[in-house]
Amino acid sequence: MSVHKKASLYVDGASRGNPGPSSIGAYLCDDQGHEIKSVSQTIGQTTNNVAEYRALIEGCKLARSQEITELHIFSDSQLLVRQVLGQYKVKQPHLKLLWQEAKDILASFEVFSLDHVPREENQKADALANQALDMDS
Repeated sequence: MSVHKKASLYVDGASRGNPGPSSIGAYLCDDQGHEIKSVSQTIGQTTNNVAEYRALIEGCKLARSQEITELHIFSDSQLLVRQVLGQYKVKQPHLKLLWQEAKDILASFEVFSLDHVPREENQKADALANQALDMDS
């Protein structure tokens, strides 16, 4: 029986203009809330929804690089959460590609959960996304 290496991942995408300059923030932490690793980077001109998906994908890649097997993900994007969980259909062709990429990387974890949280509970990921935009402008 394998030992689960657990972590929580908070993700957020930001876009100033929608579409406009965009960025991602992801914060990976252990059960006590201590940071394992984080990412904060610009991703060019795109929409907020694309930024949310890119944040999820990059955050999951970060977790994979840390050999996490059980991942609990939190996002303040209700659209992202409901699309990935299959509660909403993905209608836009450009989002379908990101949706599939997200589904594929999520399937690589032994256990994962994805929950919608209020923006106030996602402040660290939001700050990381905005920090990248602020540094780039």
